[in-house]
Amino acid sequence: MFPVILMNSFGRTFPLFNQDFSSLSLVVFKWDGLNWPGMSQEEAISHLRIQEYLDDVSGLDIPHSYSQWYNVDVASLLNGSRIMGHELDPESGSSLIFLQRSAVFCCPESGRIHHYPKHLLHCFVDDNRAKCQEADGVLLRAELFSISPTEEQLCWECCCRSEIEVPEVQSRVARWLSWLNT
Repeated sequence: MFPVILMNSFGRTFPLFNQDFSSLSLVVFKWDGLNWPGMSQEEAISHLRIQEYLDDVSGLDIPHSYSQWYNVDVASLLNGSRIMGHELDPESGSSLIFLQRSAVFCCPESGRIHHYPKHLLHCFVDDNRAKCQEADGVLLRAELFSISPTEEQLCWECCCRSEIEVPEVQSRVARWLSWLNT
């Protein structure tokens, strides 16, 4: 028998004398970043981005049936896709997923998933801050939309009615433009 010293996560040590450790098996897990066996780093990052998206969706206050739809139907379609980013609409439960060369719009209410090639998407920004008397009170409106048949058009919009919210909308538009121009 030999002395064994155990250390907890706070750095405290606990010497153990005269203990029989023959039946004890220790297992050590080591986090090695995103290098899982049999999976490339790109695949691992892809899985991570899909999981981040699903985690964000799970944080929405939406009906259970919508959550199931996202976790089963949408998740299975995203398997193997490379997500560049995503946005959620907490009011409707819809989401927009940015892939490398396209965008995917998911609407749990209708159960529809629409795919839009990047080259058919456009971005418009209406800055109404100089026109203080706008009828609807919107200071800044940004829209990412598609050129497609009426029933299949994408119209992803964000707007603000307060100067405090302007930087957030500008940041979203900057991400959209960066994605559109890659």
